[in-house]
Amino acid sequence: MSQSPPDDRRTPDDLTEYERDDFPRGMPASQPRAPEGGAGAARSALTLRLVLAAFGLVVCTVLAYDADGPLVLPVLLAVLAVVALVDLVVVARRKLRGEPG
Repeated sequence: MSQSPPDDRRTPDDLTEYERDDFPRGMPASQPRAPEGGAGAARSALTLRLVLAAFGLVVCTVLAYDADGPLVLPVLLAVLAVVALVDLVVVARRKLRGEPG
């Protein structure tokens, strides 16, 4: 019969004063834990995404406005500009919440 893995959540005694206030019954299972070895958890570079989204928005908007030729090209560039704008808003909100990156 297989056994469930041991509960490796930190207990209230193992927490810092700041964490103890926020998690009086210990860290929930969804909280990231320090890895035992190797690389840490991957994190998104939010500042880089913010800069790239702003750059993409400006470039796509300018190119869509100045595009000569078939109607497909300005429409495609306008769609890409809208995607960049949505990404810009999402990343800005995440940075304002205080997420690292």
